[in-house]
Amino acid sequence: MKDSDKKLYRAKIVDDYVRGKMSRRNFLRNAAALGLGAGVLGAGMMRPQPVFAQNSLEPSKEDLDWVREVSAPFRGTTLRLATESTPPSNAINSQLKQYFEEASGMTVEIEVLPLEQVLQKLTLDIASQLGTYDLYYIDQSWAAFTSRDVFDPREQLADKPDLAMPGWAVEDFLPALVDGIARYEDRLVGVPYDIPIFIMQYRKDIYDKMGFTAPVTLEEYYEQAKAITDEMGPEMYGATGQMKSGHYSLECDWTAWLWGHGGSIFDSNGKFAGNDDAGLEAMEYWTRLWKTMPPGVTGWTWDGQGQSVAQGVAASMMSWGEFFPYFDDPSATKVSGLMEAARCPQPKHALRTVEQTGFGEIPGVGHQGGSSLAVSRNSKNPDPAWIFMQWATSYDTQVLITALGGGTGPTREAVYDDPRIIANRRVGAGTTRHLDVVRDTIAMDMGSEPDLPEWAELANDTIPVRLGKYFAGEYGSAKEAMDDIAQATDAIVSG
Repeated sequence: MKDSDKKLYRAKIVDDYVRGKMSRRNFLRNAAALGLGAGVLGAGMMRPQPVFAQNSLEPSKEDLDWVREVSAPFRGTTLRLATESTPPSNAINSQLKQYFEEASGMTVEIEVLPLEQVLQKLTLDIASQLGTYDLYYIDQSWAAFTSRDVFDPREQLADKPDLAMPGWAVEDFLPALVDGIARYEDRLVGVPYDIPIFIMQYRKDIYDKMGFTAPVTLEEYYEQAKAITDEMGPEMYGATGQMKSGHYSLECDWTAWLWGHGGSIFDSNGKFAGNDDAGLEAMEYWTRLWKTMPPGVTGWTWDGQGQSVAQGVAASMMSWGEFFPYFDDPSATKVSGLMEAARCPQPKHALRTVEQTGFGEIPGVGHQGGSSLAVSRNSKNPDPAWIFMQWATSYDTQVLITALGGGTGPTREAVYDDPRIIANRRVGAGTTRHLDVVRDTIAMDMGSEPDLPEWAELANDTIPVRLGKYFAGEYGSAKEAMDDIAQATDAIVSG
């Protein structure tokens, strides 16, 4: 199939799925053949809406002076971006773009959509080459198929020195994120834009009452969760999860326990490895931990998991750090000021190296799900789009996104230590008091899923459907379930 034909077919199947003309399973099988990753089904988080702080923080005068000067030839231009509802996009759209528009004389139209609709518009724009959108929001699982349809920012810096923002450098982004999110083979697919990642979050008041501190090991995490459930259940449970059968969230939970027990999804030969000794040990642990969770957990995605903590039903979770600022919002939750953040418990066994896994899988208990921002090669306005992209991902803009609300993990190292971020380490909506944990997790605990075309079907269907059947009691043992997953996975990967 020609590359142009593949792009058109990819756009068609995404459009058919979003419009309800194609079944979920058929879509996944077509998506695998066309290189779409695990995020194709809108697997991104349903993030709590941030409460933006009303304070005097404004963009840097120096940055806006640069925008004003470099944008002079492009005044009157309209730029367009379709994006998922992420903290950076929400903050820029509702709080910050007005400053850019006033300085640049441009208009920036940002469509905030469910992830599958973002993919729908992106694939159509790539296939048609119409240039409807000047900038692309790229889920990490889309890096492979978009890599040749966006500008590598290193090339833009080299080719357009007169448009380079002072102090803006690819090297300032956290290296683990550049490699884990924005890189595909020899190219950068934009720069890291957003980084949801697993951290440990727990009720300090309950832990204090029980005489506990943040768990250091996975076994200690289980023992604490069991003790809380035994002592305080059914009003309060020790742990919680995102374990809905057939949903990508269930696969996310599984990877953390699998990696944390020294296992991996694939071995170095590209065969499924979740049914080896480490994988079965992880399943035994997870089965025990599941019994410390609320009864409804097998029907929850990340949203239900977060609400179980927010409404005072569960005392801890190892999950997405972006929930932490929401937990601190007294107008939305029952746990404002009661939560603490810590690094995930240490793996029980040594992590496997990338060389010991398959398809670029990076084991780590801090499961990540980030995204990049890029300038489209189809854009009719690539130069003004490059100006906006630099400003939107600049040091000062990241500080404002983080300090004004949302509490997202910045993708630039130095932002974490900015006085404006440190000043926001207080209890309240949009807090930043968890961000040192996020930074440490990115540097030391981050885990990334394998990169292969079939991963869309495996992560959204094959694996979580069978894991759901296991927790529903439809297998005689964890080994039977994992052997079934291995057989199905290897068959799909081998074609």
